[in-house]
Formats: sequence, structure tokens, C-alpha cells
Amino acid sequence: MEFAFGSRLKHAWNAFTSNKDPTRAYMNIGSGYGYRPDRPRFSMGNERSIVTSVFNRIALDVAAIDIKHVRLDKNGRFQETINSPLNNCLSLEANLDQTGRAFIQDAVMSLLDEGCIALVPTDTDDDPEDGLPGSVDIDSLRVAKILEWYPAHVRLRVYNEQTGEKEDITLPKRFVCIIENPLYAVINEPNSTMKRLIRKLSLLDVTDEQTASGKLDLIIQLPYVIKTEARRVQAENRRKDIERQLAGSKYGIAYTDGTEHITQLNRSLENNLMKQIEYLTSLLFSQLGITQSILDGTADEKTMLNYYSRTIEPIVSAIVDEMKRKFLTKTARSQKQDIMYFRDPFKLVPVDSIAEIADKFTRNEIMTSNEIRQVIGMRPSSDPKADTLVNSNISQPNESNPTGQSPQTDEPGGEDSEEDSIVNDLLNSLEDEINSIIDGYMSEDDDEGEEVVDDDG
Repeated sequence: MEFAFGSRLKHAWNAFTSNKDPTRAYMNIGSGYGYRPDRPRFSMGNERSIVTSVFNRIALDVAAIDIKHVRLDKNGRFQETINSPLNNCLSLEANLDQTGRAFIQDAVMSLLDEGCIALVPTDTDDDPEDGLPGSVDIDSLRVAKILEWYPAHVRLRVYNEQTGEKEDITLPKRFVCIIENPLYAVINEPNSTMKRLIRKLSLLDVTDEQTASGKLDLIIQLPYVIKTEARRVQAENRRKDIERQLAGSKYGIAYTDGTEHITQLNRSLENNLMKQIEYLTSLLFSQLGITQSILDGTADEKTMLNYYSRTIEPIVSAIVDEMKRKFLTKTARSQKQDIMYFRDPFKLVPVDSIAEIADKFTRNEIMTSNEIRQVIGMRPSSDPKADTLVNSNISQPNESNPTGQSPQTDEPGGEDSEEDSIVNDLLNSLEDEINSIIDGYMSEDDDEGEEVVDDDG
């Protein structure tokens, strides 16, 4: 213990006291930024619109689903999770800057914004372009923007954590995951519902800014023709006079000559624009399977199930299917390796229903008690029965009684009740009677056979 304490003091390090001069300890740390350079920059206008909230909600829900590198059994069912670098990227650390969940969220946000993205293995244990067969361990993953398409290659813009900058690189298509948004027609098409909604929201923002600026945008028709310089000076004085009236008025009121006609250019759009925005928002929500209650967290179970089946699972499936195709070789797939996603089945279940579901799952031997406890966030039980698929309502066979029948006893108060004894006696008598009948039929057949032999003789 004394040695350990001394060793701790010897090797102790403090971020503040042990690093007084960063320039001396780290001579080459790269360029500095006031923001995260690897964070995606969205192309759509989402400053004050519904777009940001919709994209963020979908990305968070997709990232909450576990994606794992697994092994299947001979029937194609999940058997175990593989302890691989790829699984580490998906569940723990995708790269130097992102966890596995943050990486998936980044991928989904970029996918919804751009329509098509690439997932690039930036660090591997071997060169994937050497043409040699076999698997490649993926140690790091990044989300890349697709710049150009070629027959067998693709040009990407991806963040290089060694330089701290985004760089343009060209990689073969068979090496990177190219994922297209399954909701592309609704979100990313030039005249899609999302694009139309964004244009209307942008127009609304412009109108609001003009209205908030305090400008009236008036045209004053004077009762005389302005052709000479003197008339222009007179008209300019008239304009300035109206501006002074409005600037000096408490309620923004001015007077004009009865012969003057005033036209306001920034006429109110009334409810026409707002009605179009409401219609497009409703149309978009119906096409995405999303509602306002999902965004504000008040949706019921059926609404959430519809949202997950129509919106979330297609996106997750698109990501997982492409990972299977690009990250698993034919050899790996022949070895029953797979990439699967798992969604918590109890996530949308009310608390008062969990006990009933747990009872049905344990009675039907679907899940063990400890598996149920793990799902609902409880510590596993130390009882050995909690780890076995056993229906507690049915007596189970044991080593001393492999048939599973209750042992017979003549002692009063034994395991067999009086009713059980009566039933057993009845069954035994019926069995004896059936056996006697069968023996009688067999003896008759033997006698007839002997008589036939004697006649022949």
C-alpha cells in the first residue's frame, strides 16, 4: 500500500499545475476554432422554422435505437454480441470527437438535410484497397458529405481529426456506406413538401422583418405633374413633411391633402400565407407520420408506434442494411456475422402495464425474471431461478423424479392429497380393466389359430 501511494504521488498529474505552458508541451496542436469544425452545417433555412425541431426529433429517436455487430445462430436468430472494433464504434466511441450515439445522430441530421450521405471508415487495421480478401477491422467512423459521383468512386468532404479541418478525398464506393434518405421524395426533392414549406417560412420571415422595421412603404400621388425641377423639390418637401409628422406622432398618425392619393405597398398578406404554411405543415406531418404531440412529448402509445414504424424504422433499416453490405464481407456473413438494430420494447409501455407484460413473458418462458428486471432498470436477483426460462406456475421435473410426477407417499400430510389418491386409484383400475380386455382378445385369436391347424391336419 505504501508503494502504491508513493507511486501515485510520483506519477500524479493535474491539468492546471502540470501544464503551465501548453506551447512548450504541445508544440504542434493544430489550428484553433471558436466552434466545433466537425459539426455539420445545414443547407436548409432552419432559423425560425419547424424544420429544426422535426429533424432533431427524428435524429434523437433514431440514435436511441441500439445498432450492434452480432452473431446469429444456425436459424438466423440473434445469438450474441461480437466484441469487435466496429461494435465499439457503434456503441461507445465512433471517433475522437463523438460517441456512438452522437455519431448516429450526426448521420441522421446530415441525411435529412442533404438527402444522401456517406459513412467513412477513417481508421482501419489494414488497407481496404489492396484487393486482398478478408475482413477489415474498423476503428473509427466519420460522416462525410458527397460532392461528386463517379462510376466506381465517390468524392467526399470529411473531417480529418489529425489536421482539424475538413478535406476532400476520393474513395471507392465498395469501401464506404452510401445512405440515401428513404424519405427523400418528401424532404429533399426540389418541389417536395418540405422544400415548399421552407420557402413559405422564408417568405414569412421576410414579411415579418419588413413589418417590424417600422417602414410603411407608401406611394403618394400628388395632384400635380412632376416634370420640372421645381415640382420635384416641392414633392420632396411634401414627402419629408409626412415623415416628420409620423416621426413626431405618438401613435403614428399623419394628415394629407384631400387631393392626394396614398397607396401602401407592404399590404398585409392577411391569412393567405399563414393558411398555406398551416396546410403544408399538416401535409408534411402526415407524410412523415409525425404529429405536434410527438414534438412536444404528449403523444400516446398508438401515435408513437405509428411514428416509429413509418419514420424511424425506415431510416434505421437504411443505415443498417448499408452497413451489412459494405462493412461485412461474404466470409463474415458466411460465419453468421450480422449487424442488427434493437429497440426497447417497453419504452412506450405505461408503468401500470409493465407488471402484466412481465407476468405473461415469464409464464410463457419468453424472458427470464432478470431480463425483465434489466429492461425496467432494476438490479438482477441473486435467485438462480431468476436466470432460467421456467414457468413458476407449473411443477418442473427434477433429478430424483425425472418424469415430473408427484411422488407417492402413504404418510398423512404427504405431497399427494386425498383427491389425487382417488384419481390415481381410478386410473389404475381403468388400466387393469383395459389390459384384461386386451388379453382376452389375444387369447381368443390364439385359440382360433390352433383350431385351423388341426383341421388342416
